Amino acid sequence: MDTARLQRPKRKIGLALGGGAARGWAHIGVIQALEAEGIRPDVVCGTSIGALVGAAYAGGKLAQLETWVRSLSMGDVISFMDLTVNGGMLKGERLMGYFGKNFLDCPIDELDLPFGAVATALHSGAEVWLQEGSTLDAIRASIALPGLFAPVWHNGQLLADGGLVNPVPVSLLRAMGADILIAVDLSADTLGRHLASLDSEATQPSAPTSEWMRKLRSDFRFLRPTSAESPRMPSVFDVLASSINIMQVRITRSRMAGDPPDVIISPRLAHLALLDFHRADIAIEAGQQAVQASLPALKLIQPG
Repeated sequence: MDTARLQRPKRKIGLALGGGAARGWAHIGVIQALEAEGIRPDVVCGTSIGALVGAAYAGGKLAQLETWVRSLSMGDVISFMDLTVNGGMLKGERLMGYFGKNFLDCPIDELDLPFGAVATALHSGAEVWLQEGSTLDAIRASIALPGLFAPVWHNGQLLADGGLVNPVPVSLLRAMGADILIAVDLSADTLGRHLASLDSEATQPSAPTSEWMRKLRSDFRFLRPTSAESPRMPSVFDVLASSINIMQVRITRSRMAGDPPDVIISPRLAHLALLDFHRADIAIEAGQQAVQASLPALKLIQPG
């Protein structure tokens, strides 16, 4: 008997789930596909929507979350929108109230798996790691996407979306003791694609566009050019969404260059808008497909 092998400590698998608003439902497909391959994370952390999905997984509620998000219609999404003029378009209280009532609201240290979320302190720009206290409060702070969700006060700090400083929190995963680091990047193919899709719609009116996006573009439109020959001006929301994409892509590349994970899983999600929460089927399938594409790399690091 190989006693040395028996005494070898188990290597911890860590899963870092990145931000990306509605594209984050892809994380559900990623986790499902990883488990189907026998890869079960021991440590989970997330930024923004990655924190929400990661918390559901760490709390044993992923299947319940999947059932809910697959059932969402655009009307359901709108019903969670509580408009505000302070800090962002939405307060987020309806969404978090529903999530806490139907999924989980317990101390982080009572979850089934070690879990951490990333937020950003607005006054200092510091990266904040949330690893204790209310799970729901940690999620709410981490998803406070500037311009969309209002920031929140948490332990004396005004916190916003963790994607401002760490869109794919590999560094937190490493600090939590993970030995094998798997990162899920939701923004890998989004750079430049959002405004490019608008140009396509301008020349091809039949191009598929989310009804939700058409409504927002109508409601948050810049002044239209007076001349038909002038370039088409995007809406306020289009500019905001494109700016967020640019920010997340650039920061993610920089952070992961300095602290690379063992495997990067990159679902192809550029065709989904930030608020397409009612298109979970497409996002989940993209997550599953991304894991299949990453299997050669995953096999190399899979403990055995």
